[in-house]
Amino acid sequence: MKSKRSQRNLNTTESDSEEPIQGDELDIPARPRQAPPSGVVALVGRPNVGKSTLFNRLIGKRIAIVHDEPGVTRDRHYGDAESYGRRYTLVDTGGFDPSSDDPMRVGIRRQIEAALLEADVVICVLDAREPATSVDHAEMNLLRAAQKPVIYVANKADSERHEAEASELYSLGIRDMIAVSALHGRGIDSLETAIVRALPPPLPPPAEPDGDAPIAVAIIGRPNAGKSSLVNRLAGKERMLVDDQPGTTRDPIDTLVERNGQKFLLIDTAGIRRKAKVEKKDDAVESMSVMAAVRTMERAEVVVLLCDTDEGVSEQDAKILGLAVDRGAGVVIGLNKTDLLSEPNRKKAPDAARDKLSFAPWAPLIQISAKTGRGVNNLLQTITEVSGNYRKRVPTGELNRFFEQVLANRAPPTSGGKAPRIYYVTQAETAPPLFVVVASDPAAIHFSYRRYIVNQLRKTFNLVGVPIRVKYVERRRRKLGEK
Repeated sequence: MKSKRSQRNLNTTESDSEEPIQGDELDIPARPRQAPPSGVVALVGRPNVGKSTLFNRLIGKRIAIVHDEPGVTRDRHYGDAESYGRRYTLVDTGGFDPSSDDPMRVGIRRQIEAALLEADVVICVLDAREPATSVDHAEMNLLRAAQKPVIYVANKADSERHEAEASELYSLGIRDMIAVSALHGRGIDSLETAIVRALPPPLPPPAEPDGDAPIAVAIIGRPNAGKSSLVNRLAGKERMLVDDQPGTTRDPIDTLVERNGQKFLLIDTAGIRRKAKVEKKDDAVESMSVMAAVRTMERAEVVVLLCDTDEGVSEQDAKILGLAVDRGAGVVIGLNKTDLLSEPNRKKAPDAARDKLSFAPWAPLIQISAKTGRGVNNLLQTITEVSGNYRKRVPTGELNRFFEQVLANRAPPTSGGKAPRIYYVTQAETAPPLFVVVASDPAAIHFSYRRYIVNQLRKTFNLVGVPIRVKYVERRRRKLGEK
């Protein structure tokens, strides 16, 4: 039985007019769907010049490990940044040291080369307090060979004196340089302005999905996970070159497939490109798949993360999946090469994958074999379902009946001696779904209750495979005489 309190909260307001809130009265400005980050910016530099600190400053949160000891950043870190309304993907690399024979340093150099190949803009970070070194000169040669837009930054310019000392770095042949202090934020505005100017033109915001348009599906994953084999299987012909060596796919190729009246636009991950001098099994080849995946995901509404179950799901798979979730894409996890597993290991594979990808338990997981075709039809059916959920719009009446039941079963917990009240719920956007909850005191709604709301929305409306966004807004009080 529904409580009178829950019904009152949903259907009445405390405004002076005592009239129910209507959907068009929500103070939410109309806007086009937000475009995903477009453009890749790579931070490079020798050890201990403050790249990770600058990365954290531009991202706006502490992600990269920061420590005074050189070489703390051993792998590349990725994050989405925004400068003056322009969103882009920022890449932090390890310290560049070409003179070192240490295998870790050699691997870092290759990762920097990988970043340079995929980046649209490179930020070369130098130390404003130290004169140019032989490592800096070697780095200049690498940057000139890359033929990419480069922004030179003199970091650790915490004062005007340090900024003056940085002028010695012009001996490297630099024409323009921006003095910054990543630690204190000095000069960051000038750097962000330079980044926006150097980025290529932004991609247009994605249009609202057309019911007759094919489902755009990005197939992403580590090298040699079987992405091209899956495209060939779905297309019914050898559309993509398939080889055991990672890095076979060199350019993004779109393949239009129709199954049971439904069209799919399959986007194979853009090239895992590598220089001839880079060893085929080098870590840089694997790390480049992340940048390739970023570019592919910008065009898709459903992302299929293809994992090699013979090798096992890795942290790299989790990193790529995290980027898809951050971009609001629908997600399906495909466990490929199950034909290589024994029956006991095949049964264990889903649980092992869930352990690694635990942050997205709502993403459906399908076991397939691109080689034999096992599970491929199930994969397509799941993609179609996730696409429908991605575009789904729930009528306001259904949403409010749902919230009546939610409030009757579990009301928001009391905060400061008073329980926040929920008045009205509506869906503001699709692709992915965005729900707006009008409440008396949104800040008082505990995160655990917000998580409970998301879980109940997913369960009630079968929103499998898509991230759910819920925005809590304070009810706008209507004044006397206001229409």
